[in-house]
Amino acid sequence: MSDPLDDQQITVSGASLRALRDEFQRFLMEYRFGLAEVETKISILREEFQDYNPIEHVSSRVKSPDSLVDKVRRKGIEPDFDSIRSAITDIAGIRITCSFIDDAYRLSNLLTQQDDITVRDVKDYIARPKANGYKSLHVIVDVPVFLSTGRVDVPVEVQFRTIAMDFWASLEHKIYYKYDRLVPDDLLAELKDAAETAAELDARMERLHRQIRGPRPGVVPL
Repeated sequence: MSDPLDDQQITVSGASLRALRDEFQRFLMEYRFGLAEVETKISILREEFQDYNPIEHVSSRVKSPDSLVDKVRRKGIEPDFDSIRSAITDIAGIRITCSFIDDAYRLSNLLTQQDDITVRDVKDYIARPKANGYKSLHVIVDVPVFLSTGRVDVPVEVQFRTIAMDFWASLEHKIYYKYDRLVPDDLLAELKDAAETAAELDARMERLHRQIRGPRPGVVPL
């Protein structure tokens, strides 16, 4: 015969787990809504461009629960929603692949100048690449989301990069994944060399583009 106290404990534990799961889903839901707001803004810009569309590709994601938990553990963040919300700003992310470097800056300006967008942080790895050669423009923006409980300002990381930058970053990710981040030195050197080659190609194509179309107003020059 089972002990009624044991049954009660199992019932309470199950209810607590369900409540935690539901709270986690509500937490991530804010980021899905925030991401949707930014995606809509990019979609509107994309539709507006007629003679020349600078956007080649758009991809987006909200971190999975497993990925988020791993990052919380890795960075030693307190495992409560307020701490996670404050410390991690890339839970929602969107990547915009552009044709040329000028386009990355232009699109960043068009997005961040909208009056309901607040820029939280900018990391310009195009002007100042990482030591391994990584290049991209990272912008953390706060976008308002209006829930039944009121307004929530949700951080979204927006990455702007060229096709060459995106190709290099994708290759680097695959290599680091294959070697579990312990990449041999010779491969690291090859990656750095490939990053320099990609940068040279971007600069060359940018020059050709400017010869054909002229410089874009309001864009940071190379």
